[in-house]
Parts: sequence; C-alpha cells; structure tokens
Amino acid sequence: MTAERIFRAMFVLYLAVFVLYLFLPMIIMGAAAFNESRFPTVIPWQGTTLEWFRAMWADAAMWQSLWTSVLIAVAVVVIVVPVGTAAALVLTSLHARARGVAYALMVSPLLTPGVVIGISTLILWRQLGVGGGVFLIVLAQSTFIISYVMLMVMARLQRFDRTQEEAALGLGASRVMVFRRVLLPFLRPALLASAGLAVLQSIENYNTTLFVRGFETPLTVFIATKVRTGLTPAVNALALIIIVATVIGALAFEIARRRRAASPSG
Repeated sequence: MTAERIFRAMFVLYLAVFVLYLFLPMIIMGAAAFNESRFPTVIPWQGTTLEWFRAMWADAAMWQSLWTSVLIAVAVVVIVVPVGTAAALVLTSLHARARGVAYALMVSPLLTPGVVIGISTLILWRQLGVGGGVFLIVLAQSTFIISYVMLMVMARLQRFDRTQEEAALGLGASRVMVFRRVLLPFLRPALLASAGLAVLQSIENYNTTLFVRGFETPLTVFIATKVRTGLTPAVNALALIIIVATVIGALAFEIARRRRAASPSG
C-alpha cells in the first residue's frame, strides 16, 4: 500500500510539473500583455493596463501580416487535404514492398530541413520566371504539410472495415458513390483534424517561409522583424487572443463531438 501511494504521489507530481512546463510560458506571455512595461516581460510588474490591446488594434501592419498568414493557410489546406488524402488512399492500396518505398518517399519532406525546402523551391521557380510571394509560400509549405495529412488519414484508414465497401459495391453502388457515402464520412474526423493541423503548421512556419516570401510579410516574419527592431507587448496581446480563440474552438469541437457520440443517431 505504501509503495502504491508513493507511485501515485510521484505520478501526480510528474503530471503537475509537466502541465506547468507546458503552460507556464503561455501564462507568462499572456500576463505580459497586461504589464505597463514597454518590453514583453512580467518582471518587474509596472502596473496593469490594456494599452497594448489598443496598440494591437491600431497596428495595421500586424493585422495585414495576420491576414496574409490566414490567406496562405487557407490555400495550403485547399491543396494538402485532398492531395494528402489521395496519397494515403494510394499507399494503403499498394503491396508491402511498393508501399515501403512510396511511404519513405512521401515522408521524406518531413525529414528535410525547412531551409532546404525554402531555398530549393525558390531556385526551381525562379528558373521558370516566378519570384517569391504568396504562391511560392503556399507551394513550399504544402511540400511537407502534405505528409502530416497523409499520416493522419492513413492512421484513420487502418481502422476502416473494407467489407463495408464490398457490401456497397455488391448492392450496385459505384466507386464514386462508395467514396462519397461510405469512405468520406468515415474519414471526416481525420480530415478535419488534418485541416486544423495544416492551418497551425502553415501559420507558425518560419524557416521555409522566410526564403520564398518575396515582398510579403506573414505573421511569423513580422514578429521576427519586430524582435530585431523592437518588440512590444502588442504582439503578446495578439498571441493571447489567438490562444484563447484556439482553446474555445477546441472545447467547442470536443463538446459537439461528445454530443454526437451520445445521441442515438450518432
């Protein structure tokens, strides 16, 4: 009994340290948005203010960079979700030996440094007369984000019962109808999750984006420039709003998922 109590105490301590390690940087970052200091810090605390939220709303360059990042993320999702899903479907239909080779080829962008992807994309398209900008950012980011989508869809496909397809085909359904009515609804959770991951990966990417951005300034490049020229807590205010919106969205999605699972028709 004593050993069990010690184990539980150690587990609770480890969990508390892990959660603290995970959330403490975000808590400090969010608290800095309310400090009167002109630098993003909580020590020393110079007083509570909402000035940096007003500065954030008034910073047109920051909002333009955020809008650019959102447009890029949407374009990336439009590309990577269908292409990554198609890649997962192809891989699951191949024989073991061919699957291993194709899998290694499709996952290789994840192992390639972002700097290499950015430079190689820029060099290739410059030979074709295309300079840096939103177009190249989308293509460069899609190169490795597709692999994330493929892996998530493949994980979902491993739980799919192929007899459902066979039964639908046996009842006269076409391949397209089987995909739309049987396979696609089954893959919907993975598709939504991969789309969300693609958005996050696109918005937070810096190494690849830096080399192909041209004259565009996505949010990560804007923040990096601010770090060199003078960062203010207005960036913390924007980050706090993004974190709160993300948490609310995740909670809403989870509540909706549980309600669907608990409903008789779900």
